[in-house]
Amino acid sequence: MSLTMRKFTVVCCLAAVSLVANIWLVTRWLEENGVIDFARHIRAEYLTGTAITIIVVLLILLTTPKRARAIVPRTRHCPVCDGVLPASANYCGECGSRV
Repeated sequence: MSLTMRKFTVVCCLAAVSLVANIWLVTRWLEENGVIDFARHIRAEYLTGTAITIIVVLLILLTTPKRARAIVPRTRHCPVCDGVLPASANYCGECGSRV
């Protein structure tokens, strides 16, 4: 772990401890600014059971581009005869040319 990453980790830990130590102050500030009431309104109006289910399913169905490429194999073509080649082939099966 690099020195910069360690410093960042220490600063994040100190900020988290400071935030937890002053949680009542933070919640009172959020209440005074209306953030908590706004969050309650959003949850009541827009986060129904159906919406949560759809969001969870979409998150499950999302894949990283790297993994999507692994699922769908790439097809290569021979430069000589344009035949389809397996991914690890060194020679074309149709014309015998080296790829």
